[in-house]
Amino acid sequence: MTDQSSESRSFPMRGRVIRAGESPASTGNLANIITVIRILLAPVFILLLVLDAGADGPLRIAAALLFIVAIATDSLDGHLARSRNLITDLGILLDPIADKVLTGSALVMLAVLGELPWWIVVVILVREFGITLFRFAMLRDRVIPASRGGKLKTLVQSVAIGFALVPLAQWWGEWVNWLNGGLMTAAVVLTVVTGIDYLWQAWRQNRTVR
Repeated sequence: MTDQSSESRSFPMRGRVIRAGESPASTGNLANIITVIRILLAPVFILLLVLDAGADGPLRIAAALLFIVAIATDSLDGHLARSRNLITDLGILLDPIADKVLTGSALVMLAVLGELPWWIVVVILVREFGITLFRFAMLRDRVIPASRGGKLKTLVQSVAIGFALVPLAQWWGEWVNWLNGGLMTAAVVLTVVTGIDYLWQAWRQNRTVR
């Protein structure tokens, strides 16, 4: 088993790609491929919104659907990695990056189009990238569990951004804008609260270790 692990580190693309098992998984396994595809979809998503130029036409709808599909695959690659023991260091690194790239791209483009205040974008992105960098920095010493409510935060963010991207107001009326505002407000509140909770847990754990 030691020889297999050593060989896997020397040739990371060798190993299991799809099938479950206990032997080392390839860094090019199916779960990681899906994660990389999610990252590569971000430029396509941005291009569609740029070409739409605020017209709320077919390209805007295509961009919204692309975002929804890309975000939905987050649970798919995670499920594959856990259920088939395809977890790799590369996957652990890329998975949160894929989420941040997709949500970050959507938030920035909504702000560029004048549909979202820039301060909301700054608050969410500072929290997301700041906590992600902090978690990677702390991995050298210990693993700090994810913030309580982290999954709810991610869900609400995804739903809020999805609703903001789909031009529902032109079909259903102005009340949709109020709904979008409420969802985005909930996303901002959960983003800040879970970020503070994560830092609080890290501080308490650090005191316990000391």
